[in-house]
Amino acid sequence: MYETIDALNETQHRALETLMTTMADDEFVIAERYIEWQVHAPSLESDLALANIAQDELGHARLWYDVLDDLGHTESALLYERDPADFRHSTLCELSFETGDWADAIVRSYLYDAAETIRLDALAESSYRPIASRVPKIAAEEAFHLDHAVAWLERLLEADDGRQRVQAAFDRLYPHALTLFEPAVPPRLGVHDDDLAAAAVEATIVDAGLRSASLDEMADEWRTTVHDTAEDLGLEVPTGATVPTMTGRNGEHVDDWFELYDDFTHTYRELGRTHTERIMPTPDDG
Repeated sequence: MYETIDALNETQHRALETLMTTMADDEFVIAERYIEWQVHAPSLESDLALANIAQDELGHARLWYDVLDDLGHTESALLYERDPADFRHSTLCELSFETGDWADAIVRSYLYDAAETIRLDALAESSYRPIASRVPKIAAEEAFHLDHAVAWLERLLEADDGRQRVQAAFDRLYPHALTLFEPAVPPRLGVHDDDLAAAAVEATIVDAGLRSASLDEMADEWRTTVHDTAEDLGLEVPTGATVPTMTGRNGEHVDDWFELYDDFTHTYRELGRTHTERIMPTPDDG
């Protein structure tokens, strides 16, 4: 077990940085998308539920970004000053919602949370203590998110028009969900400027025990889970779905992302901020 950042060598530093950036960016960006549904969800109950889920995801992003503090990265630099191309979230998280389509939000939540459950299982026994110590809290909240998504899927599928919208969203989003398990090109966060291959960094993540399963192993488990759920619900899994060219993990993003980035950084820029205020200690401060 690696207790502190000093126990890791330089190669492992880069692996940790890449792993935590992908996890944190996924959580932060999908939360920003969920926030768009506030006061637009189909009922007050669903509005509150998705708002709570967005809040949870932002909290999870903070927990993972905090791990990067030990590598010299500040919240302001990571979120509001980083070049948008240096974010490493999956394209599933950044896509705009189909206008007014609640099925899009629910299917996206299901695909993402099914993956998140598997990814957290692989981090639960991480060799880096600051990772492993965060997993129980995050996993408990993600279990609620997954239950919420499945319950809404079942509800939407009760009507023919709902079934059509769910299937359409499933077909549209499934290929982008595959990008959750793509290796990430190491981000350029201002400390390192080396050019490492994504596959080499991914190998270090597993070899160092930062995560206990490979991306391929997790992807296989996710496919089995999603296919079984789809079969139980009478949905069809898109056949022949392939990973999009733009994965997000490779630094290539859809246009929707750059619009969202401008939206959430606008106030920081307009107010001339140079840092963000912290009102709570990090989990590692005791």
